[in-house]
Order: sequence, then C-alpha cells, then structure tokens
Amino acid sequence: MTSAISSFGRDLLALTKPRIILLLLVTTVAPMYVAGRPSVALLVVVLVGGYLMAGGANAVNMYFDRDIDDTMARTKLRPIPSGRMSPAAVLAFGIALATAATFLLARFANVLTALLALGGFYFYVFIYTRWLKRSSPQNIVIGGAAGAFPPLVGYAAVTNEVDLTALFLFAIIFYWTPPHFWALALLKQKDYGNAGVPMAPLVWGERETMDQMLWYLFILIPLTVLPVAFGALGWLYLGSAAILNAVFLGAVLKLRATAEWKGIAWWLYRFSLLYLALLFLAMAIDRVIARP
Repeated sequence: MTSAISSFGRDLLALTKPRIILLLLVTTVAPMYVAGRPSVALLVVVLVGGYLMAGGANAVNMYFDRDIDDTMARTKLRPIPSGRMSPAAVLAFGIALATAATFLLARFANVLTALLALGGFYFYVFIYTRWLKRSSPQNIVIGGAAGAFPPLVGYAAVTNEVDLTALFLFAIIFYWTPPHFWALALLKQKDYGNAGVPMAPLVWGERETMDQMLWYLFILIPLTVLPVAFGALGWLYLGSAAILNAVFLGAVLKLRATAEWKGIAWWLYRFSLLYLALLFLAMAIDRVIARP
C-alpha cells in the first residue's frame, strides 16, 4: 500500500515536470529583485503559485498530447501512455493546480499577477499545444511566448504593473526559446517525425534551422544589453551578459560549421538552459548590489 501511494505521488510530481519548472521559477523570482525588494512572504507566494500554475499547464499538456506521447521515446513512459493514470485524472489534476494558483496569486499578491500567470497557462495549453504544435514549424516561436510569461508574473507581483523593463525581460525569453529548443529538435527529429509534429528541422531542414537559430541569437544579444542602456540594469549584469552571449554565439557558430554536429547540439541545448538561469541570476544580483 505504501509503495502504491509513493508511486502515485511520483506520478503526480512527474506530471508537473519539476526540472523544467525550476528554470521558470528562476525567471520569475529574479525579476522580482529587478523590480524592487520583495518580502519573504511575497516570494513564497509567487514561488508556490508559479509552481502550481506551471505544473497545471504541464499536466494539461500531457492530457492533450496523450495520443502522441506513446510514439516518442522520451515521452512514452509518462503516466498516461504507460497506463498508470487515466486521462481524466490528469486533466482534473492540472485544472485543480491552475485554479489553486490563480486564487493564491490573486489573494496574496495581486490580481494582475494572477491574470498574467493564468494568461501563460492558457497560451501554453491552447495556442501552443492545441493549435501550433501540430500545425506549423513556427510552433515553438509563437507558442514559446508562454515560457516568457514568468518574468511578467514576478515583476507584476512587486510593482502591480508591467512596464518597459518587464517587456524587455519577456522579449529576452521569447527570442532565447528558438535557438534553445531547436537544438533539441535537431536531435529528436525521429521522435517528432513519428508523432507527426512539424518541428523546424523536419520542415526546413537541418541547415536552415541552424541558420534560423543564429538569426534569433542576433536579435537576442542586443535585447540582453538594452536594459542597461536605459538604466534598468547595471555593469555587473552587462559583464555577465557579455560572457554568456559570447559563449552562446560561439556554440551556434560551431554548430553551423561542423558536419558532425550532434555532440555540439547536445552541449548547446544544455548550455542554453544554464545561459538563461545565469543571465537572470545576474540581473537579480546586479540589482541587490545596486540597492544596498
């Protein structure tokens, strides 16, 4: 009995995709320190609410993707395709998490924060998962905006508004997403092909996808610097961003120039996760130091 309960608990946790949420929480909390000095109580509310909302979105995503998850090696062991949980139970769990998150953020942060978090939920579930994912190679470009909502949520929790700084943080994640995700898509083409998902490498080809990764990076790099130009961030952040951008750009250029690119693509995918986390941590540290 204890083993069954433990297994069920692990499945519920797996539905939320905790490793993915960890990065989302970094990009939620760091903007709170860019915006001001959040209290510990507000920090806890946003962390818990952010986890519940993102976890709910991930669970509902698994409900909608249940028909293709068992065709892909990296998803066939999820609770629904493996038969450990019913689709209805997963959907109910996801909706319950999102409902709890909306109440928590609206009651203990502010209504704008709750609406932004809920907007990210709906964008991910309906715009990306239900519409774009299976219909267009631009799926991760437009649909990836869902992953750019967390900075808005964190910033609004402190300021109760969305200003130019918050929009720049949104844009940074928006333009980071294609080079990050397409590095994985290059490696998982067979899986996506089996599932009928028109990811960029399958539609445009590998070289065109790599070229597109570079073009998005050319937009991303100036965006990471612009908040310094209007005083939202300072020199410590600028130095960190310069180093991270140089490594990111070098990796994409190496990817494009190498015939045997799979090892580089894996490295690039993993580094891109670290890149975003370190970039946002640098923002928070920069502002904490600037406001002694």
